[in-house]
Amino acid sequence: MPRPENPQLIDTFGRVATDLRVSLTDRCNLRCTYCMPAEGLDWMPGEQVLSDDELVRLMRIAVEQLGVTDIRLTGGEPLLRPGLEDIIARVTALSPRPRLSMTTNGIGLAKRAAGLAAAGLNRINVSLDTVDPETFVTITRRDRLSHVVAGLAAARDAGMTPVKVNAVLIRGLNETEAVPLLKFCLAEGYHLRFIEQMPLDAQHGWNRGEMITAAEILEMLGAEFTLTPFPVARGGAPAERWLVDGGPGDVGVIASVTRPFCAACERTRLTADGAVRSCLFSNDETDLRSLARAGARDEEIADAWRATMWGKLAGHEINDAGFAQPIRPMSAIGG
Repeated sequence: MPRPENPQLIDTFGRVATDLRVSLTDRCNLRCTYCMPAEGLDWMPGEQVLSDDELVRLMRIAVEQLGVTDIRLTGGEPLLRPGLEDIIARVTALSPRPRLSMTTNGIGLAKRAAGLAAAGLNRINVSLDTVDPETFVTITRRDRLSHVVAGLAAARDAGMTPVKVNAVLIRGLNETEAVPLLKFCLAEGYHLRFIEQMPLDAQHGWNRGEMITAAEILEMLGAEFTLTPFPVARGGAPAERWLVDGGPGDVGVIASVTRPFCAACERTRLTADGAVRSCLFSNDETDLRSLARAGARDEEIADAWRATMWGKLAGHEINDAGFAQPIRPMSAIGG
């Protein structure tokens, strides 16, 4: 099927990608057991990582030429990217101004939240899988829970609301944390989102049996709270939401494995080394970094990006017998 003359990031299934996820680095200062080994990974060499100017140029092309309206900065751990505040200021100066958010593990956020907000960051998601200090050490291999809690409070105080908390539950590790996490978030005014564990670990050791499913999460929460469907349509958002005890607090579940939402996907992804991916689970990429460094014009880069998204598959195929886990781990792809 020939691609129609449309400047946006359309695909053959009628979806339009307006939400760009940008990985700023593959490096991380935690060693979560479900993400990477204790010794860490072989990080990208510095020359492979996009420079600030290259990053901002690609985001500018996405906003000005491709119809991207929302950008989320990810990693690895984006707070490890040097010059982060300057990157944020440059992106939020684009026209039309994109809505800008960031996903972080929260380490070091307490000292930087006000500066990030002043630079233009609108909203923040913080990964937190437990509120128990010992379990936090077991999962992350680091004793930093107090730093994450302080970072969350600083983000809220800086006005980056709603502050969202992303949690992954794993059988035999932190499966009892569903209720304590929700109680913590409700008390502090944070929006909790549980995410089913996905096959994106560097060890390629994902086991479906270890994954706590959306149905199990809702059953655990339902034993303590009254959950009613959120009254606003979900649209392209990845989380199914429920009001907790009538509201105003709510909780979401991102059931990427058991309840895929691929048909409403609005996302396109850019890795820290400048590769465009049409899907988190894709094994095909388009190298925009090489194009940019070879002197390609903005229009040529935009056309390559459009072609990548036009070829996007109907779904991630996790539940199909032939599914192949991406070669890159989550820390390299970006969340």
